[in-house]
Amino acid sequence: MDNPLTTWLHGGPTAPWVYLLLFVLGSLLLVWRLESLSARGFEGTVLGALVMPYCSGLGNLVFVYVLIREGGPGGEVLTNAFVNNMTNLTLLLGLPALFWGLPVARRRSRARDLPRASCRSLWPADRHHQAVLTTLLAVLGFTLAVWVQGRDGWIGRAEGLLLIGLFLAWQAWHVREVLLENERREGRLLGWPLVWDIVLLALGAWLTYISIQWLVDWVLGRAQGLFSARYLGWLSGWLLVLPNAVLALYYAWRRRPEVVYTSQVGDGHICIPLCVGLYALFHPLPVPAFFQPAMAGLCLAALVHLLFMIFSGRLPRWMGAGLVAAYLAFVQQGLPR
Repeated sequence: MDNPLTTWLHGGPTAPWVYLLLFVLGSLLLVWRLESLSARGFEGTVLGALVMPYCSGLGNLVFVYVLIREGGPGGEVLTNAFVNNMTNLTLLLGLPALFWGLPVARRRSRARDLPRASCRSLWPADRHHQAVLTTLLAVLGFTLAVWVQGRDGWIGRAEGLLLIGLFLAWQAWHVREVLLENERREGRLLGWPLVWDIVLLALGAWLTYISIQWLVDWVLGRAQGLFSARYLGWLSGWLLVLPNAVLALYYAWRRRPEVVYTSQVGDGHICIPLCVGLYALFHPLPVPAFFQPAMAGLCLAALVHLLFMIFSGRLPRWMGAGLVAAYLAFVQQGLPR
């Protein structure tokens, strides 16, 4: 027999508000410990590319685990990856740019720039700008790799191993950067305080995930209206990107555009290539009918960001508005009638 607390949490009229409260608490815990890591000397781009994706991408990893365990349809993995990455590259980068702008590159005085204008390299000297460019090149490369491997209609075990290997090599490069920075700072980055931060980050990620899972279950129990089982695919997709949205809007408000970029693009790496590779490692993954245009759309979105970062070092407000409009059109075409 369920006790009153269980009934209140899962079936009471205030249940969705309790779930939202738990989500807010988990998000605040994530932000608090991420700020602690930043204050101790961790580069914002390292946090965005190495730490935040695991916090915000936990739901995607659990989703793939459930499909692997139950032998669920592999096409759903690619659908989830496409919706997640397209949301990151359009809505969750477009909104911060629309509200605050995303000037990643540091401004230089016109007098210093003019003598070198004719021979200035496209690869910047600013390390934050470099990190964002590298992250965008990675998401473009990972998407192209999945696209090429699925051209015959399947992604098999060997291809899954290759995708996982690409992801691990990318993460190993970031770990090397952390170790080098720790050496430069005489061991102040790593140690027992880091373990404590990781434990609290894991707790915050778990709170956000479990609250989202309960909200999904609540939606499944409703038959009518927008917040009903009919729209579960889209609603669950939006719920899974809520942690990403919190991080993107918070760090854009704090004027940390490099963290906004690396966290959102880095979260996409969890889906492509890691989630796709993990599923293909256990089950052959058939590509759905929308696979070709979906991969082309992701590559186009990544290329737009890459060109803006190369030639202007910023994502202007007008382009942010364009990305938000593109996402709204994407949703309007995809929602069931």
